[in-house]
Amino acid sequence: MAFNLGVFFGGRSVEHEVAIISAVQAMQNLDKEKYNIIPVYLTKKGEMLTGDALTDINTYKKSGDIASKTTPVTFVRKDGKLVMIPEKKGVFKSKKSTVIDFAFPIVHGTFCEDGTIQGFFETMAIPYAGCDIISSANGMDKVVFKNIMASNNIPVLDCVTFTSRKWVADKDSIVADIEAKIGYPVIVKPANLGSSVGIGKASNKAELIAKIDDAATFAPKLLVERAIAPLREINCAVVGVNDDCTPSVCEEPVMSDEILSYSDKYLSGGKNKSKSESQGMASLSRMIPAPIDDAKTKEIQDLAKRVFEALGCCGVVRIDFILDGETVYVNEINTIPGSLSFYLYEPMGIKYKELLDCIIECGMKRERERNNYSFSYDTNILENGSFGAKGK
Repeated sequence: MAFNLGVFFGGRSVEHEVAIISAVQAMQNLDKEKYNIIPVYLTKKGEMLTGDALTDINTYKKSGDIASKTTPVTFVRKDGKLVMIPEKKGVFKSKKSTVIDFAFPIVHGTFCEDGTIQGFFETMAIPYAGCDIISSANGMDKVVFKNIMASNNIPVLDCVTFTSRKWVADKDSIVADIEAKIGYPVIVKPANLGSSVGIGKASNKAELIAKIDDAATFAPKLLVERAIAPLREINCAVVGVNDDCTPSVCEEPVMSDEILSYSDKYLSGGKNKSKSESQGMASLSRMIPAPIDDAKTKEIQDLAKRVFEALGCCGVVRIDFILDGETVYVNEINTIPGSLSFYLYEPMGIKYKELLDCIIECGMKRERERNNYSFSYDTNILENGSFGAKGK
C-alpha cells in the first residue's frame, strides 16, 4: 500500500533554483505505485506551498503560475503524526488535512541542507531521507568538515580561515597570513555554500583582496587554500547508512576554466545528456567513468566510504576530490547532491527509481535503529522537587 511521501524542496538559499530542478527530476522518477507524492515547495520567503503543478518544471517559469496553482500550507503534530493543513480558500471550502508519513528533503545550500530542515523534521518527529542534523551541518561547513577529515587521517588541503567581519576590520594581517602560510595562487571560498557560488582564484595580492571581498558578500566565514595546478576534480557518490554503504563509479567534470563554475554545473548542456537528463547536475559535461586507472579509482572509492562513515552520513552524498598529480585530497562533500547523483549509479545498472527507493529505505532503517534507543528519562523531579527563583 502506497504511503504519503512529502518531497520538501526550494528554500532560502542561493541554490534555490537548483533545488527545484533536482526535486522535479526526483518526483518524476519516484515509483507512483509505492508513494503518494506530496510536493512541498519552500519559497525564498520561507512560505510552504503544495499542489500537483509543482511536479512540472514549467510551473516555475512564471512566478504568477506558482501562486495561482498552489495552496499555502502549515504543519502540526497531531495524534503522533505530521499533518499538513492547507490554507482555507473561499467561503465554502473546508480545510482537508493530509498526513505526511515520510519526508524527502531535496534542498541545496544554507538554511536547508545545512541541518535546518532536518531540525524541523526531528522536532516534528517524522522519519526523513538523507543525512541527519549533525552530519548535514558538519558537511556544509567546509572548515569544520576539513577538521573532521584531518582528525580521521583523511587527506585535505591546509587552509587559512577567518570571518567576513574580521576581514573588514583587518585585511592587511589576513593577507599577510595567507601569503606566509600558503602563497599564490590560492582558491577563495565561502565556508558554507555549494554550487561554486562565491569561489574564485587569486594569483596576486590585488586579486586576493577582490576575491575575498566578493566571497564575503555570500557568507560570514571564509577559507583560503592552495590552488592546485593543473586542477583535476574527481567525484564519487556514496549511498547507504553509516558504514553500510556503496560507492558509485567516479566521474571527472569538464571545466571551462580553472575552476568548476556554477555555469559549468548547471548551464553547460552536457554532451551525453538525454531529454530526461537535461537539467541540473545531469547536464554537466563530464567523463564517466573518470579516465583514471583501476587502482586510483579504488583509492578514491575507499576514501569516499571513509568520508561517509566519518561524517555519519545517510542516504546519498557526493564527495568531490582533487588530484595533485597522483596525490588525492578530499575537497568537500555534498550531503544532498545536485540531481541526487543518479547519473553516477546508472552505469552500475542502478536506475534512478531504484536509487530513490534505496535513499528512502536508508532513512527508514535509521528510524528503526533509533527506535531501539530511549530518548527520555522518567523521573519525579517536578513532583517532589523544591525550586527557588533560580531553580535551586
